[in-house]
Amino acid sequence: MRLIYVLSLIVSLGLTACSTTTVYIVRHAEKVSEADTTNLTPAGYARAAALADQLGNASIDSIFTTPYRRTRQTAQPLATRLGLPLIDYPAKPTEAIVNRVTLIRGKQLLVVGHSNTILEIAKGLGAQPTMTRIESGDFDNLFRVDVKRGVFGKSISFSQTIYGQPTPP
Repeated sequence: MRLIYVLSLIVSLGLTACSTTTVYIVRHAEKVSEADTTNLTPAGYARAAALADQLGNASIDSIFTTPYRRTRQTAQPLATRLGLPLIDYPAKPTEAIVNRVTLIRGKQLLVVGHSNTILEIAKGLGAQPTMTRIESGDFDNLFRVDVKRGVFGKSISFSQTIYGQPTPP
């Protein structure tokens, strides 16, 4: 009887250690200017709405944005649709958001960043993007990092797609 109890305890602990965390990562949408306080352009607002449409059924649990208006405006339509607050994180160093996300288990997250941070965030989570940089006019990338934790360690999968209107070449 004791052996059955011990085995069931081990199985229970093993199952609770298993989880998949999915992190969606995007750059903020099109902005009016380079100023820190700039708003999105009409195309940027349309892209933000497209993000809400694309991720509206993805069971997002948390939305992280830098404290800049453009990142918050990019995430706001999805946050409103899902009834979620926007959670600020500092744009730099990227380790701040990577460390925070790494502690989350079994959830679906959205992280909205910047052209010079989203690849670093994906890499910090263990992904291996093929892109080496995000161009200044490139706003349509949607990265997905799945962190699968199991009894025998973790594995990372990475995929990249676009959302909204494709960025002109």
